[in-house]
Amino acid sequence: MEIPSSEIYRQLALSAPYLELPEEFTLIEFLRFHFRFKSLKNGISIEDAVQYMYLEKSTEKTIQHFSSGMKQRLKLGMCFFSACPLLLLDEPTSNLDERGVQWFQGLVADFGNDKSIIVGSNDPREYQFCTEKVAIENFK
Repeated sequence: MEIPSSEIYRQLALSAPYLELPEEFTLIEFLRFHFRFKSLKNGISIEDAVQYMYLEKSTEKTIQHFSSGMKQRLKLGMCFFSACPLLLLDEPTSNLDERGVQWFQGLVADFGNDKSIIVGSNDPREYQFCTEKVAIENFK
């Protein structure tokens, strides 16, 4: 099915370490803003998403005061909790500690089954769930 270029943003979500977030928004302001442009995944509310990202104590905190790990969980949560069929994840566990890596793997298992996920990474923990792999060095 062909998708008009004006609608592509509704079909995909992106998470990357270099992706900037609006630092002056509180978490709840940002999520409300974000989900005006993208639909929430069926069965998930903003409150559910906040809890799943372990950010319930930070709803009124501005994003500029988030740690790098909190920002990464937010970026990944925006992807997985959006009703988008395609996720593009660049180094998804960047800035996450071991608990965060396990959280990401759970996120994939719990919310990634109905999505096509493309991961750019050198870390096998980030793409172990992928059914197909492309090694860039094989194409140089």
